[in-house]
Parts: sequence; C-alpha cells; structure tokens
Amino acid sequence: MSSFTRRALFGNLAALCGASVASPSLLAQTAQEKTPAAPPNPSVRGEYLIRNAYVMTMDPTLGDLPGGDVHIRNGEIVAVDKGLRAPGATLLDGRGMIVLPGLVETHWHMWNTFLRSFVGDEPKYSYFPMTLALGPHVKPEDVYHGTRLGAAEAINAGMTTVNNWGHNLRSSEYAEAELRALREANLRARFSYGWYQGIPPNETVNLADIERLHKNWASYSNDGLLHLGLGWRGLDLFAEIPESVYRKEFETARGLGIPISVHLSGGRHVPPRAGVAFVGKSGFLGKDVLVAHCTYVTAEDIRALAGAGTPVSLCPITDAVAGGGLSTSGDLVAAGINVCLSIDTSAYTGTSSLLENAKFLVCVENGKSETPGKLLPRKALEFATINGARALGIDDKVGSLKPGKRADVIMISTRAVNIGALTDPAHLLVESTQEANVDTVFVDGRLLKHNGKLTALPADQIVADASASFTAVTQRAKWRV
Repeated sequence: MSSFTRRALFGNLAALCGASVASPSLLAQTAQEKTPAAPPNPSVRGEYLIRNAYVMTMDPTLGDLPGGDVHIRNGEIVAVDKGLRAPGATLLDGRGMIVLPGLVETHWHMWNTFLRSFVGDEPKYSYFPMTLALGPHVKPEDVYHGTRLGAAEAINAGMTTVNNWGHNLRSSEYAEAELRALREANLRARFSYGWYQGIPPNETVNLADIERLHKNWASYSNDGLLHLGLGWRGLDLFAEIPESVYRKEFETARGLGIPISVHLSGGRHVPPRAGVAFVGKSGFLGKDVLVAHCTYVTAEDIRALAGAGTPVSLCPITDAVAGGGLSTSGDLVAAGINVCLSIDTSAYTGTSSLLENAKFLVCVENGKSETPGKLLPRKALEFATINGARALGIDDKVGSLKPGKRADVIMISTRAVNIGALTDPAHLLVESTQEANVDTVFVDGRLLKHNGKLTALPADQIVADASASFTAVTQRAKWRV
C-alpha cells in the first residue's frame, strides 16, 4: 500500500473535504457529465463517475488516491485515477467520502437473521439448543424472510459479497427460498448448501438436490453473481458421523468442482477426530476448502492449514460471545494463511457488521499479544476485502478497485459526528464507521444504496416480514412464549 506521512495525510484530507460541507448527492450537470432528473434505476447497471474521493483501492500497486476518481460503466471499473472525464456519466460527489471495495463476508447462516439476539442467558437457551428446537418449525417462507433480512443488512453495512451457508435446508424448497432472497437483493454470494437442524449422523446432506442445482446453475446464478458451494458438516463436533457419510459429502462436492466450507476449531474442547490437524491428515483441506472459526489452533494445525493453502474465516464477535474463545490472526498470518472475516450469526451477536468484527479482532489481537499495533486497521481491512475475495475464489472479479474488475464499490461518508474528525482513513473505517455512515453501495455496477438509504429493497416490509416469521416460528415451537 502507498505510504504517506501523517502531515501529508491531513493535508490531503483537508483538500479533499474542505471544499464542500453539503450532504453528498448527485452533482449538477456539467458540460461533460450529467445527472438525470430522477435517481438512477437500481435495477440496471449505469455509468457513473465518483469524483474527488479518498480512494482506498486495496491494490498494492495503485495504493491510496486522495482526491481520486472511479469510473464505472456497465458493471465494470473502467478507470481509477485522478482527473478522470466520462462524458455522459452520472456524477457522484466524493468530497468527504472514503471509497473502497465492497466488503466481502465469508461465513454467515443468514436464514436465522430473524432470530437476532434471541439467544438466552442460560445454557438451555443458547444457540445450538435454540436452533435445534426451532429448526423443525421453520418453513421455506421463514428462511426466505431471514435471508432477505440478512441481505438487506449486508448491503446497508457495505457488504457486497456474502457466503450464505444454509444449514436448515429441510427440502429443495428451502434452498429455492434462500436463493430467491439472494437473487432479489442482487448481492454477490456463494450459496453453501448445508444440512438441516436435527439431521441424523448417518444421513448425508441432500446431495441429489446439490447435483440438481449444479446441473441447472445457469438459471440460478443471477448473471454470475451467485455461485454454488457445499456447507460441509465435516467430522462434526457433536455427533459421530460415519466416515462413509462425511467422505461421500466431501467427494461429491470435489467431483462437481464446487467449493467447500466447514466449521473447524482445534485445541481444547474439541475431539481429535474433529480437529484441524486430523482433518488435514485425512485429505480434507485445500484451497477449495474454507475453514471457519479456528479459535484454538496448535502449531500442527497451522502447519496443516498453511501446507494445504486453506483460507480461514474468523468470526471474532460470535466466538467471544458464545464462550468459544478469542480469535487470533497473528500466527495464521505469519504462516502465510489467508485470513478473512465473517458474521456467522446475528442470533448470537445482534450485529451484522463486518467492520465491527474487524475492530473487535484488532482489539483482541493487540490485547492478547500486549502489543499495540500487532494487528493494524489496514491489515484488518485487507481481511474484509481482498482476502475475503481470495478465500471465495473471486479475487479476479472483486476485492480491490482496479480497472477490469467488477464494480463492487462502497462510499463511506465522514461527515457524521461519530466519524467527522478527518484523520487516518483506515483507522476511521475500522474504529469509527457505523452502518449509517455507509452512504453508497454498488454491487456489479447496480446502485443498491445511496444517500444512506436502500434503493432496491423495501426495508420496512422486510423487517415486518422477518418479525412475523419470528413470531410464527416461536409460537409453532412453543419456545419461551
């Protein structure tokens, strides 16, 4: 990344932000660029020029561009530079804005977003007993509403890519419902097809349905925004899954050429058969396998992950709240492992902000090591952008702002009181940014949030529908009501 002194940084930001204090909006028409009378249509890919922003490309060659421009056309980043001209493009005022790639989330059970903060204070009401008890009472329309709520919050918080890991897929109708929610939101996503709550250990996930979706994926991909994966149980923490079952699941996915996501930890509280090292020795790691959690990992575990080129998705807030230990990134990064970030579930944490997870991880890493600056905000931003894209195998498309990549771009306003002292952009993004500061979100060139408001999703209706699903499911299950 480009280096600069703090004095130069303040000068650049002052020049960038001092010229305008008006709320960000589409600029008036000029001789070369224009603004339509009505807001752009979010359902189509238009042509846009973001001008005079603080551009963080997350590309080591392009670096940061104070006073930079980004030209977007037909879903593609055409140019990233200063002083760009784009006759006919819609202008977006970048003054007072930090522009960066859309955030890439890598492990999220979006179906249960309607259970936000519903985990109780007693062990019998914790996440696993709750989802196991409620899962059989969830209908396809409920997973649709939960996934749609998660998708809306993802866009609102600046996430343009998610790994939606469905693990209450009780039939093909449930998978269809989750996929419909992702398509309607126009999010970029991996759909990781998992099991259902209460599945017997000797029963495989619905491999026939995975094969059906894979065969017909062209009709589901939403013009390439969605790709299919397997949410693999692995060797499981809670049940003795026969080798014939877990191996068949894994080998089916490998045979279809679809990527795999799996929960793995290590160290104490985990049976050896479900640990990282054992799974690695059994041939179940690789670049196509994304490992979530890894709260406790030994030196042997780290060697196994690094040797296989396996990326690791950390969910520091969930693991801490659940009593599952404190995530660590330092040893993983030192071993050359690609580290990325995830939400996991807002049922436990209440939050679906990737930047909050980045901030928490910075605090934990520096606190555990007793070393200020052990994990810097800029490195945490790499976890949330380009590293996440690499982990999902889509870094040729997204994760950095570079000509030729797809236009997944977000604009963060620095004018609100919680973020308005214009200091270091990386620190501001990780330490200060809230969802309300996310002004504008593009996914594949579609404008899905602008002036701080969702443009393509009916937020009020989404919340009402999710609330109705929560009430219906808990009443059907007679769970604490």
